[in-house]
Amino acid sequence: MNILVLGRGKTGSLVAEVARERGHHVRVIGAAENASGAALSADNLASIDVAIDFTNPDAVLLNIEACIRGRKNIVVGTTGWYGELPRIRELVQQCGGSLVYAPNFSIGVNLFFDVARSAAAALRHEYFGQIFERHHAQKKDAPSGTAMALQQLVRDASGTELEITSFREGDVVGMHELVLDSPNDTIYVCHDAKSRRGFAEGAVKAAEWLVGKKGFFEFKDVWREM
Repeated sequence: MNILVLGRGKTGSLVAEVARERGHHVRVIGAAENASGAALSADNLASIDVAIDFTNPDAVLLNIEACIRGRKNIVVGTTGWYGELPRIRELVQQCGGSLVYAPNFSIGVNLFFDVARSAAAALRHEYFGQIFERHHAQKKDAPSGTAMALQQLVRDASGTELEITSFREGDVVGMHELVLDSPNDTIYVCHDAKSRRGFAEGAVKAAEWLVGKKGFFEFKDVWREM
């Protein structure tokens, strides 16, 4: 496939590397080249099969809209735009487009979510809970999109809103932990990323999965089919 990677950050650069390893042709566009979506014209998108976005919340919506209106598949790993989900879902449906999004494309994190969803039942049995997340000092958002997704799934599973405590330190790739405590015992459910490669591999596999499909998808609903 011809893949357009949007974003030259650490994860975007690794996505490009993984995509090339998997035999795809890759072009990378950074923020300086794509101010206000300027690089996503119809002519520039003509030869592209799928875009993968790892940019920032200020740029991602313009990128999504340009790709969907240009009838190009897009995989979105950027967070911070989920308040616009209903509008973007409608746009995808109107244009007959294809989009997969997730706060985290790591298979391990999605397995962690499944375990955490089951463990959240403890909150109905006199347990108290808290969510902790740690990332590198340069990460701009806090809490992370993954931590907020964890908070949401616990809320959905138990009816309980848990506090998130965020730490920004050193070169930590990403650690998320759900702690459930009672007078009798403590349950720890944790995912600690060793590198960003799991995020990158999941995003590229999602792009491959989208071939020939139309619709608005969450990675949690499709990763088991890969």
